Amino acid sequence: MKNEWRINILESELLATVATVVREGSFERAAAILNITPSAVSQRVRLLEERVGSVLVVRGQPCIATQAGARVCRHADTVALLEEDLRRDMPTLLPEVNHRMHSTLRIAINADSLASWFIPAMQAFCSQSSTLLDVVLDDQEQTGEWLRRGQVLAAVSAERTAVQGCRSHKLGALRYVATASPAFVARHFAHGLNADSLMRAPSLIFDRNDQLQQQWVRKLTRKNIALPAHRLPSPQAFIDATSAGVGWGMNLLSAVQHQLQTGQLIALDGARTLDVPLYWQVTKLPLPSLQSLTRCVLEASHAALIS
Repeated sequence: MKNEWRINILESELLATVATVVREGSFERAAAILNITPSAVSQRVRLLEERVGSVLVVRGQPCIATQAGARVCRHADTVALLEEDLRRDMPTLLPEVNHRMHSTLRIAINADSLASWFIPAMQAFCSQSSTLLDVVLDDQEQTGEWLRRGQVLAAVSAERTAVQGCRSHKLGALRYVATASPAFVARHFAHGLNADSLMRAPSLIFDRNDQLQQQWVRKLTRKNIALPAHRLPSPQAFIDATSAGVGWGMNLLSAVQHQLQTGQLIALDGARTLDVPLYWQVTKLPLPSLQSLTRCVLEASHAALIS
């Protein structure tokens, strides 16, 4: 029994090592966190790869997980969360692993949620848990794919239907408004806001997955228009660039209220906003830390988002 227990602990360490390499992006940073040498990290990763019969980590700058590696990382995070819950309830059961690092919950979220309502959810969660959050950013239309690939345990998503193996909770909606500076409007929309002027006026998009501008234009013109666009992957820079007249863009109404009131920004069509419903997609695994985070997310979103 004692030897079997040591094997289980070893397997847990191998899993944690692979997950740390992927999370930190290098063997050296993983070694510093795990308090072992980079050579030992490499040996652990190679040993687990030999046991599963598959490459788990693509060595590079940064190191990234293969598809199999992503599933291993998710399993490693789950094991760590279970062990943390067990140690909390039965602290004498796992005394030899008390020195290990905190467990981590990896989640996917869109940038505007992170910049607006999600921090209060994090604050509430962290006030009652020592579990760390590893937040990855992607468009709300894409975060569900992180769940399908097994790379996260939960996601803020635009998908209403639950991803396989997950539960879907309605959060509310983010409300967006098309905005531009007065100088930009005078330059590009002096003769009206229409398909022709929108085809010529530069817009702002967050990244290649950002379709909010296209959705708003379709609502306005009933046409699919190729929009010239600057890419600017930062919510605050997005607002600043709009205010500076770099382009027009869809900004969170709650984030640009001051600029609209002072005239720094103009709503291109004040009556035509765009609401984006959001959902909390979370794995069905019975993890107390994940259940706690879900409660915090639901409370924060219901207080801040449009119902």
